[in-house]
Amino acid sequence: MISHLIDKVEEKYLKKQTPQFQIGDTVDVFVKIVEGTKERVQAFNGVVISRKGNGINEVFTVRRIVHNEGVERIFRLHAPSIIGIDVKRSGHARRSKLYFLRGRKGKAVNLREKWMETKQTTTQE
Repeated sequence: MISHLIDKVEEKYLKKQTPQFQIGDTVDVFVKIVEGTKERVQAFNGVVISRKGNGINEVFTVRRIVHNEGVERIFRLHAPSIIGIDVKRSGHARRSKLYFLRGRKGKAVNLREKWMETKQTTTQE
């Protein structure tokens, strides 16, 4: 009973369109930054290593390497500061959490790219 009421209240804070991305995808997350009276949009690009929660509480973690140092940021999917998420590359992941990437360096961090197979049917007349 109470969970139905909570869902109803949270419903108006959910975003209408959420982008489709999965674990292992390389994404650009556009975040609105407020500095005093000025606002700007900053892009954070990296690999999605985890995604958890549901509804208003859904979060995802993006990891990238900056100057040979790993940087991770946790974003709320339905936060008003998230302007957009752009999927650059779909990676093939066989696990739900890619925490093993934290111990890797260089080319070992790269994941295999997921290929969308299109079947071409030929009709003979």
